[in-house]
Amino acid sequence: MNALLEIRDVVVRFRVRGAVFSSAGSIDAVSGVSLNVEEGKTYGIVGESGSGKTTLARAVAGLHHASEGSILYRGQELRGLAEGAFRPLRREIVMMFQDPIGSLSPRLSVKSLITEPFRIQGMRERDLDAEARRLLAMVGLPPEFAARYPYQISGGQARRVGVARALALSPKLLIADEPTAGLDVSIQGEMLNLLARLQDELGLAIMIITHNLNVVRHITDRVGIMYLGKLVEEGETEAVFAKPQHPYTLALLAANPEPDPDAQLMRVELQGEPPSILRRPKGCEFHTRCPFAQPRCATEVPRWQAAKGGAHRCHFPAGWDTAAAAS
Repeated sequence: MNALLEIRDVVVRFRVRGAVFSSAGSIDAVSGVSLNVEEGKTYGIVGESGSGKTTLARAVAGLHHASEGSILYRGQELRGLAEGAFRPLRREIVMMFQDPIGSLSPRLSVKSLITEPFRIQGMRERDLDAEARRLLAMVGLPPEFAARYPYQISGGQARRVGVARALALSPKLLIADEPTAGLDVSIQGEMLNLLARLQDELGLAIMIITHNLNVVRHITDRVGIMYLGKLVEEGETEAVFAKPQHPYTLALLAANPEPDPDAQLMRVELQGEPPSILRRPKGCEFHTRCPFAQPRCATEVPRWQAAKGGAHRCHFPAGWDTAAAAS
C-alpha cells in the first residue's frame, strides 16, 4: 500500500512574547514527528490536551506553518507551499473541525454551507441545488434540511453537515478533529458508521484526532501516541493495544473505562501534571510522571526504536517488567 501522506521530522514552532515568556523566544508545539498515512486507511492520533495533535493536523491542512521537516502529499512537498499553490490541493485535503456548530456560519443556510466549496473553487458549472441534495443524502439527512440554519439543527446533525461539506469535492484525505466530541454514545456510533461507510465508498484516507480510545481501537489501522508535541509510540492499532511499549500508552489504556466489572486491569497512576513545553524536562520528557522511571531516564534522551508492528521512544519498553529488573 502506498503512503498518501508522509510526515518526516515535522516541527511547528510559535513565537512567544511577554514577561512570562521572556526566557523563551519560541516554543515547539510539534517537535520532530514522523508518520505515514496510507491510501484508504485510518490513522489515529491520541494524547492529552496540549500534546500537539490538532496543531499537527492543522499543519498538514496548511492552516499552520511547519517550521522544519517535510510534509509530502502524493510526493508533493506541502511545507512552505504558497497559498495560491496550496489552494488546488484543498479539494483533496479537507478538515472537519472539533466544534460542529461553531464551525458553521450562523448566517448561512445548510445548502449554502455544504455547497460553499464549489463556489470557493470557482466551479460555477455545478447545479448547487442538485449537489446539496446529493450531499445531504450521502450523510443521511433529508433534502428539506437544505433550508435550515445551524441554530435549527442538533449537534449530531451539525456534525453530518460538516461531513457533507468536507466531502463535497471528493477529497482523498479527511482530517477529523474529535469527530465524536459532545455527541451521545448512540450518535457517536452513527457518526463512526457513517465515516466507515463513506471511507469504503470513496476510498478515503482518514487522519482522526481523538481522546476516545474506544474510537481509535475500533476504526483505525494505525495509531500514534503524542506527548509534549512528540510521538512516543506508533504502530498497528492491534499491536499497540495488545502490548503497549511506552508507559504513557499503558497509562492511557489503563484510564480507559472498562464495561466488564470482572476484567483484570493493570492500573497505572501518573505522577503530577504534564510539564510546560516552555521548560521541557531533560532526558526522557516523560520521566517526571513515569512510575517506572530509572536514573538513566532523567539524563539520556531515548532513541526511536522499532518494535513488532510499530516503534516507540522508551529506554525500558514494556517497562513495568524491564525497569523493575534494572532497579
